[in-house]
Amino acid sequence: MIIKTDFPGKKSIALLLDPDKADSKFLKDILRIASDNQADYIMAGGSLTFNSINNLIRSIKELCSIPVILFPGNLLQLSLEADAILLLSLISGRNPELLIGNHVLAAPFLKDVKDILISVGYILIDNGMKTSVEYMSQTDPIPSDKTEIIVATALAGEMLGLNMIYLEAGSGANKPVNTGIISSVRESISIPLAVGGGLIDNKKIEETFLAGANLIVLGNGCERNPSLLSDACKIRDRLRQ
Repeated sequence: MIIKTDFPGKKSIALLLDPDKADSKFLKDILRIASDNQADYIMAGGSLTFNSINNLIRSIKELCSIPVILFPGNLLQLSLEADAILLLSLISGRNPELLIGNHVLAAPFLKDVKDILISVGYILIDNGMKTSVEYMSQTDPIPSDKTEIIVATALAGEMLGLNMIYLEAGSGANKPVNTGIISSVRESISIPLAVGGGLIDNKKIEETFLAGANLIVLGNGCERNPSLLSDACKIRDRLRQ
């Protein structure tokens, strides 16, 4: 069981799987790599999906023993079958549905599993291209040169009692969140910091960890290059020592 007060703790790697992209062969191959290299978490979810999130979670659990975390992209992706659920608030935007509206609708469904909910302040940062998250959420990312706004937003999330801050460059981003932003946020908050988007090579993964990320989330990069996951876990192991 994932205990939210300990999550993610030491430097960790999570593999994010989209239900629409995780065909059976890819799923088996990538989960074998995840198991062999002791990836810390498997996240299930996406900004848009036409396939059942429950089917994906069940398949993951049949193929490996790594804890599964629900990363819901919308209300249709709610599930009680994951080991933990990220309750995401898009605090970088001003869309009321993603700040509180969807959470009100989800609350009755989630009221009996509060012990596995991890509240997350999700901060979308501009990376020079329009991302799926930006389009689907109908919100603008924070410009990457506005570090003071990003830091203040992260601080506000911590002050509101969120369990974790997630800096996101966006799925399929051309470049990741820059290390200056990560370092500034890490120095300003005391809760765990996750970073995702645009992390497609070893150098960027190591720099992101060194800048202060507790948790790195890999998605599209592993679809294109599955060995990236094993490389990332090796970097994690070296930096944990």
